[in-house]
Amino acid sequence: MRSVFLAAAFIVASASAACAGDVMANFYGNTVVATGGMADTHSYYNADHTFTTKVPAVGMEFKGTWKLDGSNLCRTYDSPPPGISNPFCTPWTPHNVGDTWTMSANGQSRTITLMKGVQ
Repeated sequence: MRSVFLAAAFIVASASAACAGDVMANFYGNTVVATGGMADTHSYYNADHTFTTKVPAVGMEFKGTWKLDGSNLCRTYDSPPPGISNPFCTPWTPHNVGDTWTMSANGQSRTITLMKGVQ
């Protein structure tokens, strides 16, 4: 019974965040995998407006903060990756786990997938 209650509370909390207009709600606790370009990246966004991006192929990790600026997601890195300016802003829209889309930035096109959980 307790697990049913916890599951119901989680669903209500998730729905409340999404209904409140938080375009990032489905990203919390999940992984944004970007492929193409120089290296694949795995990014993790948190509700407290922090993020981590990992580059598994070379063992690098970048941290920083994020904010929404109109329809853009702007990331400010503590120490930006080579070739990335601070803040780094890209167009952003809500997505569901399992969605795949294409994004272009800095002259490169990348395929983005929102994966369930931490990958």
